[in-house]
Amino acid sequence: MISATVQDQLWAAVLAGDEYAAAATALAAIDAGMTPEDVLLDVVAPVQCRIGAEWAANRLSVTEEHSATAINDRVIATLAHHPAHRGDEEAGRVTVACVDGEWHVLPARLLAEVLRLRGWRVDFLGAQVPTPHLIAHLHRHGPDAVALSCSIPSRLPLAHAAITACQAAGVSVLAGGAAFGPQGRYAFQLGADGWAPDARGAADVLRRGLRPARTFGGQQFDFGLPHLADQEYTFVNETAAELVRATVAELTHCIPDMQSYSDFQRQNATVDVAHTVDFLAAALYTDDDELFERFIAWTAGILTARGVSALVLARSLEVLAVRLHDFPRARRILCNALSTLAQPATDPSLMP
Repeated sequence: MISATVQDQLWAAVLAGDEYAAAATALAAIDAGMTPEDVLLDVVAPVQCRIGAEWAANRLSVTEEHSATAINDRVIATLAHHPAHRGDEEAGRVTVACVDGEWHVLPARLLAEVLRLRGWRVDFLGAQVPTPHLIAHLHRHGPDAVALSCSIPSRLPLAHAAITACQAAGVSVLAGGAAFGPQGRYAFQLGADGWAPDARGAADVLRRGLRPARTFGGQQFDFGLPHLADQEYTFVNETAAELVRATVAELTHCIPDMQSYSDFQRQNATVDVAHTVDFLAAALYTDDDELFERFIAWTAGILTARGVSALVLARSLEVLAVRLHDFPRARRILCNALSTLAQPATDPSLMP
C-alpha cells in the first residue's frame, strides 16, 4: 500500500530530525494521488503513534520524541496550506480544543485539519484551554459544536467540568481522545453529547449532527456518578499533595535503596507517586478500577523498559492502601491494581 511506504519514509525523516524531508514526503504523497485527509490520518497519525510507542519502549529519548512530534506538527502545517486542503462546503462552525491540563495537542490538530477539509469553519484553540476561557470564546463566536480532546485520563474531572459548562452555554459537545476510554465509556458517563474514536468518526458524527445541548432549567441529569456522594474522590483530590509527601517518606523508610537516591532520582520518584495519586483520583471519579489498572500496567512497562524494578510502584500502592484504609473504593482499586503487577511487594506489614 502506498500509505505504508509513505509512513516508512516519514518515519525515517522524523527519526533523522529532517523537517524538510518530512514535509517533502507528505507533499509527494499528495502528488502521487493520496488525499490530504489520507496523508493526515493514514500517514502522520500512525507515525505519531509509533513515536509514542518507541518512547515508551525506551528506544527514543524524551528530546528525540519531542523533536519528532514537532516535525510531525510542521508536516500538518505544511499540508494545511496545500491547495488541495480546502473544503468546498460550508458545513458550519466548530471549536476544537484540548481540555484544561491536556498538552497532547496533535490529535486535536489532526481533527481540526480534517474538519476544515470537510468544509467546516474551525476555531482551533490548541492545548490546555482553561474552561472559563473556552466558555468566553463560545459566547463570543457561537459555534455549532465543541470538539473536546483529552488523552490523559487523570484529566477526566476537568473534562467533565468543561462538558457541563459548554452545554450550559448552549453548545453541544463531541468528546474524543484516549482518555475517554474504550468505546467512549467515560465520554457518555460524563454526559457528552457525542463521542468518536478518531478524526474520521468525529467528522461523520458532526456531519450527522449532535443532539441539542442539554438545558439545565430545573431538570435533573444523571451523569452516572452517584458514587461521588461518598466523598472519596474529594478527599484524595484535596489531599493529593500530602498523600504524595507521606507516601514518598514511607517509601524512603522501607526501601533502603531510596535512601541513597540523588535529588534527581528522588524528584522522579515523587513525580511517579504524584501521577499514581492523580490516576487514583480519576478512577475514584469514574468508579472504574480498569482505568487505574491500565495506568499501573503501562507504568510498569515504562519502568521495565528502562531497567527499573516495579518494586517501588508496588510498594507505593501498598502504602497508599494503608493510608486510605477508611476508604473502601480506594482500597479496592489499589488492591486490584496490585494484582496487575508482575512483581508485587510481599511485606505483610504494608498490605491493606
